Formats: sequence, structure tokens, C-alpha cells
Amino acid sequence: MTAMRRLAALLSDLRLAIGLLLLIALASAIGTILPQGEAPALYLERFNATPWLGLINGDWMLTLQLDHVYSSTWFLGLLAWLGLALILCSWRRQWPALQAALRWVDYREPRQLSKLALAQSVSLPDPDAALLRLSHTLRQSGWQVQEGENRIQARRGTMGRVGPLLVHTGLVLLMLGAAWGSLAGHRLERFLAPGRSLDLLDRAGNSQLTLTLEDFAIDRDPAGRPEQFRSQLLLQGPDDINSERQISVNHPLRYRGMTVYQADWSLATITVQLGNSPKLQLPLQSFPELGEQLWGLVLPTRPDGSEPVLLTVSSEQGPVQVFGAGGEALATLRPGGDAAEINGLPVRVWSILPASGLLLKRDPGVPLVYAGFAITLLGGGLSMVATRQLWAIQDVDGRRLHVAGLCNRNLGGFARELPELISTAVASRA
Repeated sequence: MTAMRRLAALLSDLRLAIGLLLLIALASAIGTILPQGEAPALYLERFNATPWLGLINGDWMLTLQLDHVYSSTWFLGLLAWLGLALILCSWRRQWPALQAALRWVDYREPRQLSKLALAQSVSLPDPDAALLRLSHTLRQSGWQVQEGENRIQARRGTMGRVGPLLVHTGLVLLMLGAAWGSLAGHRLERFLAPGRSLDLLDRAGNSQLTLTLEDFAIDRDPAGRPEQFRSQLLLQGPDDINSERQISVNHPLRYRGMTVYQADWSLATITVQLGNSPKLQLPLQSFPELGEQLWGLVLPTRPDGSEPVLLTVSSEQGPVQVFGAGGEALATLRPGGDAAEINGLPVRVWSILPASGLLLKRDPGVPLVYAGFAITLLGGGLSMVATRQLWAIQDVDGRRLHVAGLCNRNLGGFARELPELISTAVASRA
């Protein structure tokens, strides 16, 4: 039993809790800096050549689970350790403190009051009347008062003692929600072109919801920079749900525990015509090595696939730059504009189709996280409330009134308030 108590005391130590919080904060910073949830090959390719901080290569990064910090075994272990420390601290310290604050302490002798933090004695011609007036003044000021024979005891701000318990409860709920979301949550990011659909399946393989992108628009400023992305979605479910919703950046769609965010945009296809051929809708791919937000495709200009050219574009509004095999600029084409002759072949661009980047997240721990935040904020507010206790005892000779008080915070303010309460009782003589 003694060993268990020592272990509980160690786990609930404030210094340990602060150390755990610092470790969790450091781990969260690492998870923010490093890319998370990417394919293992990306970490091997990127960090084996250039180790992170000059020490951690791709192999070590995967071994230490730095590619998924928030769902890693060691991070969840830190959260569990901190949660256990908070629970033990609440059980060993905050709960007894609340019980002590709710318990009335009946001091009967003036000498008991002299040992308290604030104590004062005044000589009065009528201490009985002064004691009654003090009790009345305290009640009017919002104090709880209990009266005894030749004495009173009062308290105010008892709810402040609930604050630390609520803070600990909120933090534990927040960590439970975060851990639950990391283990049971799902994240999916897809680019959809207008007219394309995405089926969301449950674990049994049954369709839960079909998302169809009906339209996608990019709002641009006069300089052509994107300001807002808007997707018009059609929702079709197994229970005959058929509704249209619009999402945009900072305005997601929430449906049955799933959230669909407007995350990004891309260019999906380009429609071109080579000579007298039919209109060809060809897929575009990104070329990050050529520049940020640059898409294109390699297009042969001969039936045998020879003499290819590179078409590049950075906006659905164009223009489309055409480069030869040696990197020389051959032509500039605009969607819906005139054709240009390239390697003796007329090439025309009819349209460019943008794609909407949708981020789908299902996080069952979100309600717990929100509840944890709310309870923590409430507890933090209540923790600012000072708990004050006051005792007043009439002396045996009936000529003196002894008053004393305690306060768990802002003792200086209570030291200024106590003489005012006494003077009010003394000044209002019958």
C-alpha cells in the first residue's frame, strides 16, 4: 500500500505534469513541421539524401513514427500518462480541497481565530448587535452565513474550488477525444472534376454516401490570383437522400459525423484539336519541378508519336505555353482562341477543366474535444473566483468582537475588505 501511495504521489506531481506538457508541445511542433501521413517512399527519398536536422534520415523517421506523430504509440502514451497524472492529482488534491471548502469549520474560541491569516479584534459596547449587523451585511453581500451561539461563520466563492476539477476533467476529455480521433478517424483527399463522383463506403463495403461534383468555380482578383474556391455538390445516400450543397474555403459541409472541406484546386483536363481531328479531352498532370501550380502534358504531333511538344498552363483561363523538345517556345494558345501551327500541324485549345480538391474527414472524437474545451474554459473561469471564509466570535466578557478570515487568492483584496465589513457592522449602531 505504501508503494502504491508513493507511485500515486510521483505520478500526480506537478513537475511531472509540466514536463509531460512540454514533451507533448514539442511533439506537436514536430508533427506540424514534418509532413504527416505521406507514403513511406517519400520520407526515404527526401530525408535519406538530406537528414532532418542533419541527424534523422528517412529510415529513422519511419522507425520513430515521425511520419504520423499524432497517432504514434509514444505520443498516445504521453497523452495517457498526462491523463493519468491529472486524474490522480484531482483525486488526491483537488477533490479533498473541494470537500474541505464545502465543510463548515466551527471555531468556538477567539484564540483559534488569532492563528488565521487575517485576524482583528474590536471593542464594542454592544457586541451582540454588532454580530447581528455583520451577519446581515454579509448576507446582503452574497455570503453564505451560519449562526451559532455568540458566533457566526460565513463563506463566499465556494464554486471557485470546482474550477481546478473542471479544468482537469476538460483536459482529460480533450486528450481522450484526440486519441480517439487519431485511432478511429479517417482522412481522404481527392481531386474531382465536374461530373465526377466519389463513393464513400463503410467497413463492410456498403455505400454510405455518393458525392458528385456538379460545378466548380474559382473566384479571382483583378490580378488573376485565386481568392475563393466554390464547389457545388450533389449528395446521394442509400436512404434516398438527394440534396445539393455548396462548400467553399472556411465553409465546409458536415453530414453524419463527416466533414467535407474545400481544401485545394487543380487542373483536370484540357480539350484540344489537332488539325481536323475530333476534340480530344486529355488529362493534365502537375510538374512541380517546373514551377509551383503548373500543369501540362506531352503531346505528339505526328501519327507515329514523334516530334512531341510540351503544353503547360497555370490557370483554367490560360494561356497555354507550347515548348519544343529542346525547350524552345513554339506558341501561346488561349482557350477558345485561334489555332496555331506547331510543327506544321494546326493546334487549338478549346477549354481547360479545373478540379476541386476535397478533404473528407471523419473524426468521432470531435464531440469530446469540443466538450473538453468548453469544460476547460468554464473551469478556468471558475478558478479565478476567490474562495473566502470568515468567522466572528463574541468574547466571553461581552465587550469584544473577534473577526478573522481566510482566502485562497487575492489575500490583499480580502485584507482591505475585512475592515470595511467590520466598520459597517460597528457604525450602524441601533
